[in-house]
Amino acid sequence: MYTSGPESTIQYMPKPQVEIKGVEEKPKKVRAAPVKLSVPDFIKQLTSHASYAHQLYVQAHLNHLNYEGSNFLAMHKFLKKQYELHTEQFDKLAEFVRSMDYLMPMCGCGLKDAYPEFKSVTSYDGKAMLLTYLKNLEDFGMQSKDLGVAAKEVQAPDVENYTAELVKDSFKSAWFLKATLRHN
Repeated sequence: MYTSGPESTIQYMPKPQVEIKGVEEKPKKVRAAPVKLSVPDFIKQLTSHASYAHQLYVQAHLNHLNYEGSNFLAMHKFLKKQYELHTEQFDKLAEFVRSMDYLMPMCGCGLKDAYPEFKSVTSYDGKAMLLTYLKNLEDFGMQSKDLGVAAKEVQAPDVENYTAELVKDSFKSAWFLKATLRHN
């Protein structure tokens, strides 16, 4: 998924050389200083992202087991690599939380509560499974970008650097899925 850079909403217009009666100059917009992200809020975001990685693991693993289609062998192998990758991602993100002396949720229910918006697979149809997983991968990639910005703000360069890897892996996997789904 291509994402463009931020678009500026400020329009720059030259000041007229001659004053025009009846037209008032608009007051300049004053931007409020950005609110500094607190470390506990960052940890909540990091825990939520770890939860997302764990849910991607479960989804990829169940898709790996339940997928049926003409390209079964290739998808079976691909999804195995994916769930192994998501296990590593979850572990790394959770270790970042622990390294900052915070605790992770104690069970799967707590993890699911940390990110309740995750899109679940609702059909055993192979294409439907993969489309749901694809959407979740792209969302994970975009949220990894947001997490990287937050990590920079709280001066957590280790997390900031790791998010670039998460973005790369998410969108590369999404590309592979799109290329497969286009011809099925």
